[in-house]
Amino acid sequence: MRNGYPLPVLYYGQDAPPPERIPLRAGPLRMVFEPAEAFLRYVRLGPWEILRGVYAAVRDRNWGTVPPHLEHLEREIKEDRFRLTFGVMCRQAEIDFRWQGHLIGDPTGTIRFSFDGVAHSTFMRNRIGLCVLHPAEACAGQRCRVIHVDGRVTEGVFPVEVSPHQPFLEIRSIAHEVAPDLWVEVTFEGDVFEMEDQRNWTDASFKTYCTPLRLPFPVEVPEGTRIRQSVTLRLVGRVPDPLPPHERSLVFSIHPCRRTPLPAIGFGVARNTRPATGRALERLRRLRPAHLRVGVRPARPDWQERLRRAAEEAKPLGAGCEVAVFLTDRAQEELNALAEALLRLDISVHRVLVFHEAEKSTTRPWLLLARKIFGRRISIGGGTNAYFAELNRGRPPVDLVDLVCYSINPQVHAFDNASIVETLPAQGWTARSARSFVGDRPIAVTPVTLRPRFNPNATGPEPEPAPGELPPQVDVRQMSLLGAGWTLGSLKYLAESGAASVTYYETVGWRGVMETEEGPPLPERFRSLPGGVFPLYHVFADVAELAGGMVAPSVSTDPLRLDGVALVRDGTLRVLVANLTHEPSRPRIEGLPRHVRLRFLDERNALEAMANPEEYRAAPQEERPTEGGALEVELLPFALVRIDGVP
Repeated sequence: MRNGYPLPVLYYGQDAPPPERIPLRAGPLRMVFEPAEAFLRYVRLGPWEILRGVYAAVRDRNWGTVPPHLEHLEREIKEDRFRLTFGVMCRQAEIDFRWQGHLIGDPTGTIRFSFDGVAHSTFMRNRIGLCVLHPAEACAGQRCRVIHVDGRVTEGVFPVEVSPHQPFLEIRSIAHEVAPDLWVEVTFEGDVFEMEDQRNWTDASFKTYCTPLRLPFPVEVPEGTRIRQSVTLRLVGRVPDPLPPHERSLVFSIHPCRRTPLPAIGFGVARNTRPATGRALERLRRLRPAHLRVGVRPARPDWQERLRRAAEEAKPLGAGCEVAVFLTDRAQEELNALAEALLRLDISVHRVLVFHEAEKSTTRPWLLLARKIFGRRISIGGGTNAYFAELNRGRPPVDLVDLVCYSINPQVHAFDNASIVETLPAQGWTARSARSFVGDRPIAVTPVTLRPRFNPNATGPEPEPAPGELPPQVDVRQMSLLGAGWTLGSLKYLAESGAASVTYYETVGWRGVMETEEGPPLPERFRSLPGGVFPLYHVFADVAELAGGMVAPSVSTDPLRLDGVALVRDGTLRVLVANLTHEPSRPRIEGLPRHVRLRFLDERNALEAMANPEEYRAAPQEERPTEGGALEVELLPFALVRIDGVP
């Protein structure tokens, strides 16, 4: 507890303990099981991660995942084997589905996860069953062998660039090479399985799931329906004896190789709040936003008012506008009206992003119209307002655009803290894959949010939140230290992969970088400080002080625990590093000058930094010498540290 704030609220936005993790061994394999999500994670063989996870999902008619609730758990755990039996309830709206899980590991390194579920109501579903995640970083480019349900065998390779469509279909088993003469084989029973490249949604894995997408969905699940499936993992070949050690020392190193420009950083226009004035406006100015994003739909009566409010918010910040326009089949009339409104309001427009309400990715007719109306005086962007998957599958005509765009959020498939941290490296993979088909066109990632803004794949109306529940677009981690660490990681991977522009969050409110003076509409659920800033504000403020600079490549030996970004401008080095877990850590930072200054943001000063950001930022920094350019620092749970080189 810090000044009446429970530490978990500072850490990740809610007063709840971190999830329990049960360490398990099956012969040479090590892994953890999280009972709260019935999730088997991080299956490792010595230094090699061979599976990222195995879990079961109940997906509703709109692809929403029904949260699992553990009802009981029986465990029998020994040094080299285990047996877990557990019951899980998935209940939401009309869905009531319950399943029994059995997880068994034996001394040979064989693991079996079985699923036996029954529908206790009649409901519509898109998918129910087991999912297996192969780690993208370890598997991309690696050989694999697929046995299909008809007995055919395919020799293949996990995709290196993000695959727009399923790499493998009709899977009975898949094996991949881990080391010379050693393969890991995963066999599926109970349904037909296929694989998708989850990097399309910034999940860092290749997911093998049940029920092929070629089958119609949603479908009705009558009450009493029983579903049984299983997944079995086994090692095939010779396991090294002894296994190579798994290096656990935590090192963050900066490399003086090719640098990339720091992207132009902007924010979304605040929704349902007044434009910032007074103290809030001055705080936003310190972030030096390159632009503010506003979405307009000329077919709706309020679009000109939205545009006017965007201009009102952008002008005192010295920022331009990124205008996302959503057209109907009356596109020419709507684009003409937009052009007239922009002239009348005297808005500084950085770019117009052209979308059509009936399309997931921009097609040629609307871009031709936009180019005809705006000419070359305004940059025209095309792509998708949704996920990278939509851009990857519906690639826009790059000859007609000045830039290509898509959006990001880390919670398309999973919602826990560990899963959202796992998405960070995958953001870089999306930008690098986009480069393969957009040529030299700049890439704008816009916007980046913690929660999905809408569901582009819904097959029916989205339910309204229950009284007292947060809107689905709001995440309590927005006001937390983890939110700041995630933002830092996002900046690192998008910048290092060459994104030219990134739009984050909003300016003010519970989807923004600071709270309103009035405070949040649901203060008992979203426990921010009225009139205060969020910890992620300080990430943007630290980066803004080096705007126009470069990003130096950096590497963490364990990016799921710790990561950061290195910025350089005019010979000044600034390194920002975040602990991404609830465990204290002592990383070694390498590649620093002889003397540095440090400023921490953690549980000891987070409330002061939120309530009085000016005093926090003006306080003297701690100065330390390094040892040959290396420094060890103590990081509390979810802490951040800023390290500045001393001239």
